[in-house]
Amino acid sequence: MSQFTINLIFVGASFALYFGIAFWARAGSTKEFYVAGGGVHPVLNGMATAADWMSAASFISMAGLIAAGGYANSTFLMGWTGGYVLLAMLLAPYLRKFGKFTVPDFIGDRFYSRTARLVAVACLIIASVTYVIGQMTGAGVAFSRFLEVDNDTGLIIAAIVVFFYAVLGGMKGITYTQVAQYVVLIIAYTIPAVFISLQLTDTFIPAIGLFSNHTESGMPLLQKLDEVVRELGFRDYTADVDNKLNMVLFTLSLMIGTAGLPHVIIRFFTVPKVADARWSAGWALVFIALLYLTAPAVASMARLNLLSTIYPDGPTAQSIEYAERPDWIKNWETTGLIKFEDKNGDGRIELYNDTPAFEAEATARGWNGNELVVNRDILVLANPEIANLPSWVIGLIAAGGLAAALSTAAGLLLAISSAISHDLIKGTINPDITDKGELFAARVSMFVAIVVATYLGMNPPGFAAQVVALAFGIAAASIFPALMMGIFSKRVNSKGAVAGMLAGLISTLVYIFLFLGWFFIPGTASYANTPDNWLFGISPLSFGAIGAVINFSVAFLVSSMTEEPPKEIQDLVESVRYPQGAGKAVDH
Repeated sequence: MSQFTINLIFVGASFALYFGIAFWARAGSTKEFYVAGGGVHPVLNGMATAADWMSAASFISMAGLIAAGGYANSTFLMGWTGGYVLLAMLLAPYLRKFGKFTVPDFIGDRFYSRTARLVAVACLIIASVTYVIGQMTGAGVAFSRFLEVDNDTGLIIAAIVVFFYAVLGGMKGITYTQVAQYVVLIIAYTIPAVFISLQLTDTFIPAIGLFSNHTESGMPLLQKLDEVVRELGFRDYTADVDNKLNMVLFTLSLMIGTAGLPHVIIRFFTVPKVADARWSAGWALVFIALLYLTAPAVASMARLNLLSTIYPDGPTAQSIEYAERPDWIKNWETTGLIKFEDKNGDGRIELYNDTPAFEAEATARGWNGNELVVNRDILVLANPEIANLPSWVIGLIAAGGLAAALSTAAGLLLAISSAISHDLIKGTINPDITDKGELFAARVSMFVAIVVATYLGMNPPGFAAQVVALAFGIAAASIFPALMMGIFSKRVNSKGAVAGMLAGLISTLVYIFLFLGWFFIPGTASYANTPDNWLFGISPLSFGAIGAVINFSVAFLVSSMTEEPPKEIQDLVESVRYPQGAGKAVDH
């Protein structure tokens, strides 16, 4: 049986499962569409939350980033994990007690302002659309390789699948589909990791294998990896970062951006009561940890396997001939995600850090520039092929990568749909809309969001995890401060909240667009990816934390110069923070 047939079986079976669940759990009311009827068991909700959380960026791109950057890129791991803890402890229980299941709903009522609600809708849509681009990009990568179609066709297939189970089932269908997707993705992620850990370290637990000895050399695995990358002109894999400020800000941006993303917050309204929301948060952390504890090992082993494939006798010996390249390189070349250019005409593949600092050494070895470009997003998906694992493992990871991308995409699209149908249409434009009319508007909104996300996925501004990082920065600068002030400050009023959200959002967007060269203004493109031009060395991906500080500062300043919130709003904040009978939810 061919590898393509095996991939088709695994992917097709998983899609059939998702479709079956969506049909079984289809939503018949707005309550089922938005919060799955509010009756999901905490363990199942924890599993669905984990699937919602662990997107294509976690499954596909995070390990690729850590593999490429080593310790310096561990910020993704720390930021996303810390952000979930922040969300579970500081926001979720209080928002659940408040009883408003969308972020704009909470902000509109807490700050007693239609303008605040509309600004929150805008912030949510911008952050969620940016985030969903990363998911669609990841889905396109997986489809293009494993179903042997081009990237755009893969995106369209992914959009059709999400459209079916998300539009039909709403949150009810998405919840139970995400439970299945979690099972698929965690099995797909850990089984190849166990195989590869056994190959390289004789240890079947990857997280332990990372700190074990490399079987072939007898050296600690990370020491062996440091030696290999150093010989090819790269920084040591375990080397510290030079710009500590940027690392701290980026980690903080990911953390508070994570806590401010609405698609996970909604999940805490699918359980019967506040106590169940707390249990859901705990179970989700357990399920998330299974993948996040494995990711650093997957990254390290993928990097070592990749370089060992190109330089089988070590980085100072001859590399492999291009004509004799392994099948996995040939397979990924057809997708355009691996590219080779024979710059010195010797017919061999040279993969090294093509920088001025290594130029003399490269010239001495007869090299004339790096010849192999490997897209970071493929490392996890290609890992089983690089390690020559059985065909069924490759098919399994194909299904897992797609499950990760589609689960989060569905959650994000539901958040966008809810913001438009519930907060914009029902909350502002047409408060008298019927339940049936709102449900129809929600489905139409989701259809439009899927079309827009698919188009943007075909034209992404970066690779999956980078685009996702931008989404987290936007959420950190706009949504998170408003939620925190809404819960923990009785003094912040509607004027302060609106001014803060706008200041945080606009400053962050301007910085991102300017320093990534996305403004269509002559001369600004020169700022793209040039750290020397960044303010105080702060990366555009890290600016969300600064945007959050701007948001808090402006909100408190404006609030202090204007009238206090009404007494009933202050009492409402008091009741949310110090609830009476915390086990009972407020009805929506």
